[in-house]
Amino acid sequence: MDRRESVAGDHPTYPCAVIPSAAPKATSDPEAAVADRLDAVAALLARGNALVLTGAGISTDSGIPDYRGPDGTRRVTPMQYAEFVGSSQARQRYWARSYVGWQRFNRARPNSGHEAVARLQRQGLVGPVITQNVDGLHQRAGATDVEELHGALARVLCLTCGDRSSRWDLDDRMRVANPGYTVTSDEIRPDGDIVLNELDVDAFRTPLCLVCGQDTLKPDVVFFGESVPKPLVEKCFELTEAATSLVVLGSSLKVMSGYRFVRRAAACGIPVAIITRGPTRGDAEATLQVDAPLGPTLEALLSRLAA
Repeated sequence: MDRRESVAGDHPTYPCAVIPSAAPKATSDPEAAVADRLDAVAALLARGNALVLTGAGISTDSGIPDYRGPDGTRRVTPMQYAEFVGSSQARQRYWARSYVGWQRFNRARPNSGHEAVARLQRQGLVGPVITQNVDGLHQRAGATDVEELHGALARVLCLTCGDRSSRWDLDDRMRVANPGYTVTSDEIRPDGDIVLNELDVDAFRTPLCLVCGQDTLKPDVVFFGESVPKPLVEKCFELTEAATSLVVLGSSLKVMSGYRFVRRAAACGIPVAIITRGPTRGDAEATLQVDAPLGPTLEALLSRLAA
């Protein structure tokens, strides 16, 4: 099973073309070492057709925190899929918290990291983008061919009848159904969920599907404990195998849903560059590792490629 928290069950390995990697020069100066690694990443990107895989770290400069701290420990515990589908009370709790959290989440705007990826695409250096994020910020920045591995909060799915609708439309309906509900929060999470007390949850009316009338609406995202759709996984494997390099931006790769593409690239001899803060699960497979903040680092890469 390709579960978001799975640690096993990677896709079978197929023969792939071996692509030479770009190795940085050895140096004892930390700043010079980072500069050399950026030169090597720029050399990979200069080949064109790089596949980019992004995680929550690319959206932190937009005010959306990631799930984990610097040591990889999860900061928050998101709602699990089994809990969400298991009871109406869990769905009421989710939608009450999400209704409040969406007000801030929806105001997030693309940052320089998202804009850099879009610019690299326009220059023909980057091909498709696989993102583990559900915020839609890559598209807002102008990126195309974005595969949303974990779905998008902007879409809503009915688990009973399969109807799909807009989150903005649902937000309007929830506002009408909950007149006078003025609960606010300064909290924001990667999935738009927040913490509310039980009284605020109990006062919230759960939205119903306009087609079947059931209270089984769910954001069109992959919850923790839920499986990523197999056709999407297969497509992302194909994109990985067709790329000249895989560049990971802002992901600790703690969950298999993203890490498996690093494993596939490494098995195919495709260079893997990882740019993020701190260690990652894919460090052993990486050709290049750059421990640095994304925004200025991507700007530095753009400067090198423009020279």
